[in-house]
Amino acid sequence: MSSTGKNPFQHIVEPLDPKDPKQKFYNLSKLGDPRYDRLPFSIRVLLESAVRNCDEFLVKRSDVESILNWKQTQTQTVEVPFRPARVILQDFTGVPAVVDFAAMRDAVMKLGGDPEKINPVCPADLVIDHSIQVDFNRKSDSLQKNQDLEFDRNRERFQFLKWGSKAFRNMRIIPPGSGIVHQVNLEYLARVVFNYNGYFYPDSLVGTDSHTTMIDGLGVLGWGVGGIEAEAVMLGQPISMVLPEVVGYKLCGTPDKFITSTDIVLTVTKHLRQVGVVGKFVEFFGPGVAQLSIADRATIANMCPEYGATAAFFPVDHVSIQYLKQTGREAEKLAYITKYLKAVSMFRSYNDVSQDPDFSQVVELDLSTVVPCCSGPKRPQDRIPVSDMKSDFKTCLEAKQGFKGFHVTPERHSIQVPFQFNGKEYSLSHGSVVIAAITSCTNTSNPSVMLGAGLLAKKAIKHGLSVKPYIKTSLSPGSGVVTYYLKESGVMDYLSQLGFEVVGYGCMTCIGNSGPLPEPVVEAITQGDLVAAGVLSGNRNFEGRVHPNTRANYLASPPLVIAYAIAGTVRIDFEKEPIAINSEGKEVFLRDIWPTREEIQAVEKTFVIPSMFKEVYEKIEKVNERWNSLVAPSDKLYTWDPKSTYIKSPPFFDGLTMKLQPPKSIQDAYVLLNLGDSVTTDHISPAGNIARNSAAARYLTSRGLSPRDYNSYGSRRGNDAVMARGTFANIRLFNKFLNKQAPHTIYLPTGETLDVFDAADRYQQSGVPLVVLAGKEYGSGSSRDWAAKGPFLLGIKAVIAESYERIHRSNLVGMGVIPLEYLPGVTADSLGLTGRERYTITIPEQLTPRMLVDVKLDTGKSFQVRMRFDTDVELAYFHHGGILNYMIRKMSQN
Repeated sequence: MSSTGKNPFQHIVEPLDPKDPKQKFYNLSKLGDPRYDRLPFSIRVLLESAVRNCDEFLVKRSDVESILNWKQTQTQTVEVPFRPARVILQDFTGVPAVVDFAAMRDAVMKLGGDPEKINPVCPADLVIDHSIQVDFNRKSDSLQKNQDLEFDRNRERFQFLKWGSKAFRNMRIIPPGSGIVHQVNLEYLARVVFNYNGYFYPDSLVGTDSHTTMIDGLGVLGWGVGGIEAEAVMLGQPISMVLPEVVGYKLCGTPDKFITSTDIVLTVTKHLRQVGVVGKFVEFFGPGVAQLSIADRATIANMCPEYGATAAFFPVDHVSIQYLKQTGREAEKLAYITKYLKAVSMFRSYNDVSQDPDFSQVVELDLSTVVPCCSGPKRPQDRIPVSDMKSDFKTCLEAKQGFKGFHVTPERHSIQVPFQFNGKEYSLSHGSVVIAAITSCTNTSNPSVMLGAGLLAKKAIKHGLSVKPYIKTSLSPGSGVVTYYLKESGVMDYLSQLGFEVVGYGCMTCIGNSGPLPEPVVEAITQGDLVAAGVLSGNRNFEGRVHPNTRANYLASPPLVIAYAIAGTVRIDFEKEPIAINSEGKEVFLRDIWPTREEIQAVEKTFVIPSMFKEVYEKIEKVNERWNSLVAPSDKLYTWDPKSTYIKSPPFFDGLTMKLQPPKSIQDAYVLLNLGDSVTTDHISPAGNIARNSAAARYLTSRGLSPRDYNSYGSRRGNDAVMARGTFANIRLFNKFLNKQAPHTIYLPTGETLDVFDAADRYQQSGVPLVVLAGKEYGSGSSRDWAAKGPFLLGIKAVIAESYERIHRSNLVGMGVIPLEYLPGVTADSLGLTGRERYTITIPEQLTPRMLVDVKLDTGKSFQVRMRFDTDVELAYFHHGGILNYMIRKMSQN
């Protein structure tokens, strides 16, 4: 999307091929600036976007200079605009985005503007992948039953999305049952280089899911943003970002033949957490990169949010082009992708050290040092070598409650709880595996680990091994291609025999859509107060996310998921103990059934072929018959149904006028919640099941629904009444007011313990503002705009925290909630704050980015905090009451 006429860099435009003068590009090498070839490849993408979109209004010539001067600006906070080429959404975040667009059209109409101005101006793809749950498993018809149930539960949402695909230009919907957004992006949607409107330019994107970074593994710069920010990008606003530091991550050495890409990514995650890369780009280089397939690189890039970086970039090389060929991209596209990237010095040879750019910092990993590992039991960065799993779990059992502790007294460590299942007697203990899920695009996009799981299953069956029937096993691939090659290679039958039937094409267990456990299993866990375990090939294992009854959750490679399912417990040392005793009474060890890298590669070479990708993706938008037959309205303005419990016009724009109100100080606010470190967006706005005793359940019951129809919070994100009640409704929320985990708080005026929503509602009725106190990494985890919208609707005016996760801070800004940060070395504890004080926060009329403001308490104490509006653009959004209000006023001007 190049500018016309006004662009001061028009002189460097030239044809890519002299024989076709209509197909042009901005030749950055013609800038004649020696700084360009020293820039990290990821920064070159930002530069190209700034050059191409320079109009001296939204993008200025000085912004181009700032990016070229990247190396000299490392110690400064330099703000630059970035216009991504496209936007990607999934349905949990996509539904509220389309709801906002529909409501914005109404608001623009009321203010006298043209509602059709609310329309994506860049391509936006929405993949429906978050709605399907593991209700049925272990049967050959599980897939069909789960998909039918998904449609029955979500028909209203799907009709609404189908309306959106008709009402808005540039919006494509990939129907349910197609796959997981990031895997579909990797295998099908990614352009790598755009050929649009007569111009070639690098593919780049932002997505409403934090794991959008997976596409960085293919050399496409992308990262997750809040849904609110993505909506602004879709409406033509550039992202305002602080020019990031770029950490060069050098890979060298060769991995052991038994190592998987999952082991590598969990090692990288822990390492980069220790290095500290929050808010930075990570760019991979070195000879070790050339040994990694694109699927391996994509796995590492996918878990970028878990190590805290903004992006995890692998520049395009010959392996990227081979992958595009393998996944069925046309030869003509491969030719111009290669030619363009070489012309602008964005094509990489990882063995050529002369191409290594400047970095802010360089860290190194020798791949030969990587060992088989898992991560858990509550955080993805807590890596454990498989050889230490048994001892680590024992340590966690007795350790005090925390990220690595469950506080189980020693006399209860060996407790056994017997139960009956399908007429047979079994028993559970601490560490018993009750969920084993091969799930998530993190791993199911990678043929090597999926075929590795299949080959391990084949060897396990031939050794006479099985998985206990009460363990909830599942296989939810990220695309139909996976099932295709698992069947063609002959391993699918063995996976099925172990209980790993395909249950759906979607995120499923990875996002908490794990479905119910068998009732006898739940009763045994509850009776013994057991720390039961889930093992999944996902990217997140935060407490309360995977399933309410699995307090310990471990991330592992797909082969290890099967291994722990066969063992039935995580309290096992695979090196010293047999994985199981087979039907003949013989000990079988994990090493007896573990496939080597060479075995896997031989099968992959034969069975993962371009024709599979072409066949699956040629019909992706038409293959779901129920979607095809779904009737949706075609009006440009949405007709809201007051009876709907899924789709509701939000109150964000009620009473909005063209006139701006000056910012107001926050007077005598109460603290709604007093929280600690690493409060995730799952704690703030859970996506999983709606508990029967929750405020949201009471609301749905009042609307005539029975518990079986509640569905999940994630599926109800188009209804603000449900989502406001679901805010801080996670059963694992630890509130210092209560000194225990519960979705409750104390209503300070009376001392009553109430559901968080009910307490906030009382405060709002009495006209009292609210604040939240928090520790480090507030809002870590999934990109989730309702984690900002919900607090806004509860009347929370500000959050005071030690630090913020990048996307969540941006979302708070987008909703007009003020993110405040304690000064370095200062905490709630060091200030002696109890949370029972009344807080007055002085907001001056003249605001500047990152300024200090005063906080005064009714006790007489006062202190300063930093206001985390980091750029002038963010301040503009705040003055308007949020980014969407800003856009509505802008679009309403004639």
